[in-house]
Amino acid sequence: MRDLLSKIKNHSAVVGVIGLGYVGLPLVIEFARAGFRVIGFDLDSEKVKVLSSGRSYIKHIPSKDIKHTIQENHFTPTTDFSLLRDTDCILICVPTPLNEHREPDLTYVISTTETIARYLRKDQLVVLESTTYPGTTDEEMRPILESTGLKAGKDFYLAYSPEREDPNNRNFSTRTIPKVVGGFTKRCLKVANALYGEIIETTVPVSSTKVAEATKLLENIYRAVNIAMVNELKILFDRMGIDVWEVIEASKTKPFGFQAFYPGPGLGGHCIPIDPFYLTWKAREYDFSTRFIELAGEINTSMPYFVVEKVIEGLNGQGKSIKGAKILILGLAYKKDIDDIRESPSLKLIELLKGRGANVQYNDPYVPRIKKTRKYNFRMKSVPLTPERLQSFDCVLISTDHSCYDYEFIVKHSSLVIDTRNATKGIRAEGKIIKA
Repeated sequence: MRDLLSKIKNHSAVVGVIGLGYVGLPLVIEFARAGFRVIGFDLDSEKVKVLSSGRSYIKHIPSKDIKHTIQENHFTPTTDFSLLRDTDCILICVPTPLNEHREPDLTYVISTTETIARYLRKDQLVVLESTTYPGTTDEEMRPILESTGLKAGKDFYLAYSPEREDPNNRNFSTRTIPKVVGGFTKRCLKVANALYGEIIETTVPVSSTKVAEATKLLENIYRAVNIAMVNELKILFDRMGIDVWEVIEASKTKPFGFQAFYPGPGLGGHCIPIDPFYLTWKAREYDFSTRFIELAGEINTSMPYFVVEKVIEGLNGQGKSIKGAKILILGLAYKKDIDDIRESPSLKLIELLKGRGANVQYNDPYVPRIKKTRKYNFRMKSVPLTPERLQSFDCVLISTDHSCYDYEFIVKHSSLVIDTRNATKGIRAEGKIIKA
């Protein structure tokens, strides 16, 4: 352990990052900036090719940051997992989706762990960052790694440190967001905490991997439940003729006891729509029903259906039917000013509207075309926003409120606007705008 701690302290330790996506790539950059040599592993050869050329494929990560790490020989992207034997510390940043039954799918975590086991050697550190249920690191990963004959906490070090990435957040970065770290043993914690302490301003050591795993779930369940509450209130206030966004703005003037959450067309991103179900699934093992969490999930997943009903209502008000209607969805990303479409409610809206017979197109300056996802395979490209094109649609549906959109321009040239994000606040257009 002393040798590894010494290598971490003098930055001679080689760091391996598995999964060069929205979580892994920012970690690569931070370790490379600190002077560590980083080997980045990914199964996607096209992604590796792009990164090897010094280019970024993620909007909020500048290509210059990638190019610099490559030029300084601090970062080597590769599909060759045999190079894991050359690393001292291995960080796992792979997806943890749900299957078709909304149960945890640990396929990527398990297969990655099995790959690591083939190359595992003494005194290596293995850390899982992917969001998962409490017990994954200890109960699922450890037996696979220990099948090599090496023992966690003695021959190698095992830890869990949940990612806390918030793409395009200008107030916080990978370096400034406090990092929770839990080890399988005290020795494991000491090594993992030392590693992250070299690139993160504040680390938060906890007593076990299970506590660290539960921490991430609590953070996202907290958001999911509160968003569900305002989504439900949005539907109620809509029936009462009350603007929920005005209510929230007034409520948040209270200087204590209130935190503002905002409604929308549904939940998106890899965390909030998925993570709560990891805990509800694990709770069954303890004969416990997480009714509060499951109810929040039901409300949030129902929001695209509410939006579609508002589209139908708006079209009916103009004497039009949803069947055959031309509908433009503005914004495909799951939140504003990013290019990430994982679990985006816009994709569900496209599916529902097409299912009703609508002719659907979309515009998103950050998503030029829709790539195949686990659930959807829409062969669509972003269409340009021109006065003529806007006028040709029966309805424009604002699903993602990108800052670059000129909402005055959009409303002016549209016959009907369904606004799910309060993006048209303050714009006067009698009968044209419907909040959803």
